[in-house]
Amino acid sequence: METRKSGIVRLRNNEYNKRIDYYLIVPVFLLTVIGLYVLQRVLSSGYAAYPGNYYRQIYATMAGMFIATVIAILDTHFLKLVGRLLYGAGLFLLILVPIDGYSLKSTWGADSWLNLPVIGNFQPSELMKIGLVMVAAEIFELMAEKKINYLRGLLYLAAAYGPPMLLIFLQPDFGTAMVIVFSFACMAFVWGVKYRYLLLAISSTVVIVAPSLWFFYMEDYQKARILSHIFSGSDPQAEYNLVQAKAAIASGGLTGNHTGVLTSVPVKESDFIYTAVSEHLGFIGTAAVVILAFFFLARCMYVANNAQLPSQSYIVMGLTASFAFHFIENLGMSVGLLPITGIPLPFISLGGTAMLINFIAFGLILNISMDRK
Repeated sequence: METRKSGIVRLRNNEYNKRIDYYLIVPVFLLTVIGLYVLQRVLSSGYAAYPGNYYRQIYATMAGMFIATVIAILDTHFLKLVGRLLYGAGLFLLILVPIDGYSLKSTWGADSWLNLPVIGNFQPSELMKIGLVMVAAEIFELMAEKKINYLRGLLYLAAAYGPPMLLIFLQPDFGTAMVIVFSFACMAFVWGVKYRYLLLAISSTVVIVAPSLWFFYMEDYQKARILSHIFSGSDPQAEYNLVQAKAAIASGGLTGNHTGVLTSVPVKESDFIYTAVSEHLGFIGTAAVVILAFFFLARCMYVANNAQLPSQSYIVMGLTASFAFHFIENLGMSVGLLPITGIPLPFISLGGTAMLINFIAFGLILNISMDRK
């Protein structure tokens, strides 16, 4: 029995509806609910912009869910067009960042945002993370099917990654650049590059590029964060955020901090939202976040393994790698296992741009999941 027809939007029936991947939907929904609950508690505890900032987060969440639904019901033949549109839009917006006259560098240390009508503050590099994954997936598929040789494929990849990466480094946004590099490495591994070659390339890059980044690119506060992570106790000022974060997590106990005295943690609503989860939900809440994130990432890898087309597998793997980097880095820096960076926790941290981008990526994964083998 025919279950679908070619078109812009999938035609639903009972057989096809059974393929909706609730194993993806449920963890994302629960993470979002946890995030909205914790953010309300955090923002209502003394933030001057409350409740406006909380309402904007709700609007971004609703818009993200709507966009994810639209993307999920698109016929998979249109994913390449979606990827090219996202890449083109992201590159255009990245070009506007240094020339639009709007900057939050004095606040966040980087000129990475645009002030768009209706939307407000928007970070184009977040959109570019998805656009690059989708364009690279198309190129990897052409190489896998021998439609272009490896040399031409590498040139195409360099042309696709070069301009946006240069613009992102100039902002400077080292955290987003690391996410893009990590997702590309995971896609290359799935495509067929042996892990020893990846390790050789990464180690060579570190040896060659790291000194240049340290002396000519990194700001003093970034260097202080890395040094304080390596040499614990060497710089109490640089370690202040981490000390406060650990204290906040410890105060949560099993079910949350019920004393009414909460620990002051800088950027608790975004970068250190995990500390707020512990304060308001305790070990039960933090464990739930870790379990849900693990289950979501594992299911995404299952989808990548069972995708119909190579490009679909590469897309899911690249997006999954991006999500994984965010989860691991954010949770790791909150407990002192990794250096502190401005990496938000997906579906939980405050930020309209991040929420929209997370749901766009989720919609793409859900779309491909519904066509899995």
